[in-house]
Amino acid sequence: MRRISARRVPLLIAFVVAALATAFFASTASAGTIHTPVWASTCGDFAQLNSLDRLAGASTARGDEAREPSINQTPEDPGQQQGRGRRFRANVPVYVHVVSPDGVIGNLSNSLIQDQIQVLNMTFGGFEGGYATGFSFTLAGVTRTVNADWFYASFGNDERDMKRVLHQGGNNALNLYLTTAGPYLGWSYFPNIVNHGNAYLDGIVIDWESLRGASTTYAGRYDQGETATHETGHWLNLEHTFEGACNRWGDHVDDTPPEATPTSGCPAGKDTCSDPGLDPIHNYMDYSYDQCYTEFTAGQAARMQDAWLFYRAP
Repeated sequence: MRRISARRVPLLIAFVVAALATAFFASTASAGTIHTPVWASTCGDFAQLNSLDRLAGASTARGDEAREPSINQTPEDPGQQQGRGRRFRANVPVYVHVVSPDGVIGNLSNSLIQDQIQVLNMTFGGFEGGYATGFSFTLAGVTRTVNADWFYASFGNDERDMKRVLHQGGNNALNLYLTTAGPYLGWSYFPNIVNHGNAYLDGIVIDWESLRGASTTYAGRYDQGETATHETGHWLNLEHTFEGACNRWGDHVDDTPPEATPTSGCPAGKDTCSDPGLDPIHNYMDYSYDQCYTEFTAGQAARMQDAWLFYRAP
């Protein structure tokens, strides 16, 4: 997930997300749709509580904290798979689902949707200065739905109902839902969701106002379309850079410097851990402003490539 919106109460977010996760899992279990424990994340990502780790990768647009929740089991380590590295190539079909409460609000134009695909290609392609991950994205289809319940939904019955109806494609397809994302900027499920009979939940949900040119609500903060980049990172098994605080292996990647706290804004020189290296404030998996984001690392690319080969490759 990614940051909590200034539009919504950002205090005690970990407890709020934990409550949401507990409610989600309880309601899902009673419906008989999830048969194994899942994890919850406050970006939705937060610390492991027994079998709960992260509420779906959710981002909270904050008042200056995280902007998301992420739901799934702890991401399994796919291990070292063959076929990754600089020669790796994977094209991801993207199904965009535009949801509006009235046919007007949030009913984004095709040009704005295509621009969001371009942002994904720029950021995953290393065109902002980071490592070229080998992933590219192609718009495979657009659906448009008028449903106020789905538009304002967070985790729970409305989310599940929406995804049962709208989800398209196989495990290799990214389903991108444009709603208010509840109290978040976005959330995502880790890729092992597809192994537990819940593939219809797979995908990312982002606040429609986070797209470039969609709104002035997040002007100068979260308005460059990179909430989708952050959530797609979760979709490909990346953790937040601040995961595990100053434990350098907290995000399971060895070339992201450890970071004790999420970043707000773009504070040059931020250094919250004694280990070598400044905090990775420019990394797409931190909570920095969009204008601060520039990179994935080679280690993150390798982890995403492994996850693709293990969970998603057709």
